[in-house]
Amino acid sequence: MQENRLSSDGPGGDDTVPGTPAGSIAPTAPVPQVPQVFVPAGAGIGRLAATVDRLQAALHDAEAGADVRVLTALARGILMERLRIAPAAAARQLEELAERSALPVLELAADIVNEIAGDPAGQIARVGKTSQRPDTSGTSGALSLNVRLRAAEAGVLTASDVHAAAGSLHHQALEPLGAAAVAIWALAADGSLLLAGHSGFNAAEARSWHHTPPGVETQARHAIRTRTTLWSTDPGARRAPSIGERTLGPDATRVAIPAQLGGRLLGVLEICWPGPVGELPQSVHRQLESLAELCAHTLDVIPAADEDTARGGAVDPGLVDLLDSLLEPALILQPQHDEAGRLTDFRIAHANTRFVDPVGRPSAAILGLPFLQAYPMAAEDGGLSERIEHVHATGEPVHHDRVVLRSLIADITVSTSLTVGISRLGTDVVLTWHPEDEEARLARLLQHAQRLGRMGGFEENLLTGEVTWSAELLELFALPATAQPVPLRDLATHVHTDDVEAIFRFVRTLLHHRAPASTAFRLLRSDGVQRYIRIVAEPVLEDGTMTAVRGACQDVSAQHWTEIALAATRDRLEHTEREVEEGNRLTLRLQRAIMPVAPTMIDNRGLQIATRYRPAEKGHLVGGDWYDAVVLPNQRVLLVVGDVAGHGIDAATEMVALRNALRGLAATGATSAQMLNWLGTVAHHMSGSVVTATVFCGIYDPEDRTLRWSRAGHPPPLLVRDGKTTVPPMPEGVLLGALGDARYEEQTLQLQSGDTLLLYTDGLIERRDRDIEESLQDLLAIVQPAVGSLEEQLEHLLLHSNADTDDDTCLIGVRVR
Repeated sequence: MQENRLSSDGPGGDDTVPGTPAGSIAPTAPVPQVPQVFVPAGAGIGRLAATVDRLQAALHDAEAGADVRVLTALARGILMERLRIAPAAAARQLEELAERSALPVLELAADIVNEIAGDPAGQIARVGKTSQRPDTSGTSGALSLNVRLRAAEAGVLTASDVHAAAGSLHHQALEPLGAAAVAIWALAADGSLLLAGHSGFNAAEARSWHHTPPGVETQARHAIRTRTTLWSTDPGARRAPSIGERTLGPDATRVAIPAQLGGRLLGVLEICWPGPVGELPQSVHRQLESLAELCAHTLDVIPAADEDTARGGAVDPGLVDLLDSLLEPALILQPQHDEAGRLTDFRIAHANTRFVDPVGRPSAAILGLPFLQAYPMAAEDGGLSERIEHVHATGEPVHHDRVVLRSLIADITVSTSLTVGISRLGTDVVLTWHPEDEEARLARLLQHAQRLGRMGGFEENLLTGEVTWSAELLELFALPATAQPVPLRDLATHVHTDDVEAIFRFVRTLLHHRAPASTAFRLLRSDGVQRYIRIVAEPVLEDGTMTAVRGACQDVSAQHWTEIALAATRDRLEHTEREVEEGNRLTLRLQRAIMPVAPTMIDNRGLQIATRYRPAEKGHLVGGDWYDAVVLPNQRVLLVVGDVAGHGIDAATEMVALRNALRGLAATGATSAQMLNWLGTVAHHMSGSVVTATVFCGIYDPEDRTLRWSRAGHPPPLLVRDGKTTVPPMPEGVLLGALGDARYEEQTLQLQSGDTLLLYTDGLIERRDRDIEESLQDLLAIVQPAVGSLEEQLEHLLLHSNADTDDDTCLIGVRVR
């Protein structure tokens, strides 16, 4: 009997991959070859069965090989990113690393992915590694746990649907564990379970279990209700019906693992073994949980659909063919009704080949879903859902140039502008859409910009005399939409008399000199409102001939009035600045007339007195600091340092008044405390307003070298004696002028030959970031008792002072001879 051989070889019997051009490089992974089977001629049914088995085996190997190739490609991509090399170099680098580490390429690829990912799958693989590496025979059973987990993950993430994901899980990760079948159940919104994907079960049994109503108790539903992993061998577990129960036999072991993602329960992964499995290692339990999480990811990306609807069984095949031939995306929507017959939603029954989801989902992700579940924000008032219902009710087709469809992506609202067509065919609704035309979008954007900028464009054809204005320009001129636009030569009739010449020059530059031009004019509108308009235009030249003029007008009235207001404000500001400068100049002259900046030196009555005055660096900060050293009629010496609060001309005049008042009071022979008592009354009632100041007032008696002094809130003096600097005991005294009846104490300081007394105002020590006590300690630290002359001591203090308030400073040094 003659035998026929069935082979996968091409007509020529060569080894090239079908579909690969001659001379091209074949894929890196070997293409599975169909096993050769010899069947006696005439055995028709047997030959057909053998062919089916052979093709199924080839498909199995091809799917496994594809998952492994994805894993290798992922490792090459990581090397490309980390080493910044080309794809070919990454492939060579992967092979060289595998050779040097004595590892199979697939094992090394899985290790690289584990190292980068750092996820639970990588931890499981590390725990479950054996000391001996497997060979690279190419079958999934010979691969290590490390490779199998990553290959399964690659297969799931690249699967086109949940059914393909189930096959990858089964063949890559679960068959080596002895599992006979896998089922992935999706939890529907109504509580029912849909068989979204399966592997190892025959087609008939899968069809009978494709939908499980909410009331049917199965092992998968029990796992969903308890949210725990449920083994059929667990103590107390009730034997519940499930898929494959008859074909796997009574000794079958199955486990149902909830598929959860981010706290959301999306379905169940159910795994079946043909017999008892015994006690599994903890690493295997973690592996199964990781695979269930992969299933949840797949169900989240590709939701399961009812099988009949997903296949479009209820859709007219002619309608499907018609939509698939369209050049724009289209959907077939089937109405859904409640028990009372009311329309509740539309189910997406078919998406043509050109369908593009606005949020980037594949068509399989929305097929079979209710329209409002796939696009929930379409239910907004006046939205797409309402328009679809209107077409379904009336049968009137509609077309909308711009419909905004909003979608949620990671809690972020994304808006897509679509051109939409809706029509009813029989009981179904056909929805076509495509993103808004780019030209229409740009035109609308230009129109929006013209409205915001209060401007409008125009074009005048010089050959035909046709004038075209935009709607915004007509509105700018207060003309109705049906009005005739104004030609350039007649524009002067719409402007203010004083601006006619400017318009003539503008038109002459454009039409006679054929050059761009611009000008501004006052527009006299038909409604009597006068607006300031800026016009700019340019000629259009074609082969040296001017054919048209294009330009734009903009309402610059707000800018014009703003410029006028700014000019007036600028004039007032300059006037104010001149007044302030003049006041500062007068204040400085007044102060320097009384307090000369040049240092002075007094040598009288056994005292050396040196003074320094340092004005503020900024003229507007001229203040009320003063000092005085006067020999009184009774031959005693009056020593005064004071500081009136504030700056400017008022502070300077108040300082002059207090200084002169204190000189007059000193002539009476009163003590320092009594003089401050009187001076406080003067300050409190001066010119009807309160004047506040700090004052040091002392009277030195040369007969017994005694200084009797009082203070009104002033910093204490410094006494330099025998190489030490101290603060003498201070009398009490509030700020001058703070109280109308304030009383001041007097303190006596016995001076000795060689003593130096330093008097100053707070401008020498005051800092913004420190209190006065800390600043006083800093001043004590910079005084140098060993400095020779009195003037050198004062210069040293001014040079090393760390004050930062830019205030006036008065400084008096007194040395007893």
